[in-house]
Amino acid sequence: MEKEPRGHRSSKDPQENLDAQRGEKMKLKEIVDIIGGRVLSNHADLNLEIAFCGASDLMSDVLAYVKPNSLLLTGLVNPQVLRTSEMAEIAAIIFVRGKTPGEDAIALAEELNIPLIASPYGMYEMCGRLYEAGLPPVMEVDKILRIAD
Repeated sequence: MEKEPRGHRSSKDPQENLDAQRGEKMKLKEIVDIIGGRVLSNHADLNLEIAFCGASDLMSDVLAYVKPNSLLLTGLVNPQVLRTSEMAEIAAIIFVRGKTPGEDAIALAEELNIPLIASPYGMYEMCGRLYEAGLPPVMEVDKILRIAD
């Protein structure tokens, strides 16, 4: 019998695959632990429950696809990320590859009450870690398939 790759979630039943992707909400503290994160915000609520996760450096994609109460993974560290996150009702932002925003962006995040976290991992690995831990993606496979049709 062939061994499935680590973290493999596929099944012959497409509905079972979708159910496996949905997972449950995760506390921000758990997420910080999983990604080896460093909290940049002075007043971050680590008990904040995160419902979904998305990763993008294109803020137009964030506005188009990210659901409210989602975690955003990005490599962008400018204030525009905060303004976009405010409009999209992003719950928290994680900066990849150890990047950290300037003082102006951190101050804006405090004003908007959006926790900021930095992680040493790249976007690809962070997505894998959070998906494997059960944090659901912002876009489900059935929605992607409808868009492609």
